[in-house]
Amino acid sequence: MKFTPTLRCLLALCMLVPAGARALDAGAAAPPFELAGLNGPVNLANYRGQLVYLDFWASWCGPCKRSFPWMNELQARYGAQGLRIIAVNLDEKHEDATRFLAATPAKFLVALDPSGATARTYGIKGMPSSVLIGRDGKLIMNHTGFNDNDTAAVEQQIAAALQRKQ
Repeated sequence: MKFTPTLRCLLALCMLVPAGARALDAGAAAPPFELAGLNGPVNLANYRGQLVYLDFWASWCGPCKRSFPWMNELQARYGAQGLRIIAVNLDEKHEDATRFLAATPAKFLVALDPSGATARTYGIKGMPSSVLIGRDGKLIMNHTGFNDNDTAAVEQQIAAALQRKQ
């Protein structure tokens, strides 16, 4: 049996997430975290008052590679309005993330979570997965996978959230 890149990503992530773990519901408080980052520590609390697009990814995930240029565009388009993209890498080896980023640069924050603890806390079950966190620190939406057909709907959620003051 031949596995697609998306299926391989989902199977590998299943090993990270314990059975019974579930994604957090919209309206729930975003769990805090502090992780090592490429340019210093990344602490979610530092971005309270901003809209945070939290993306979970790994170097071996094909759809993740396709999502980075789109996230770069989002950060460029909406950053001045208060959007902050934080991409949490789940590779066990820092070198794997570094190689990925050399070929697919990120123009947003990259945090490193080799243990996958943050992904487990958020109930992430597929790669890539993203969570939109409102300025008030509460979850607005969860999204699993990356498909070009979904980008307009996700961007619409981002634009609407940026229009809200809180």
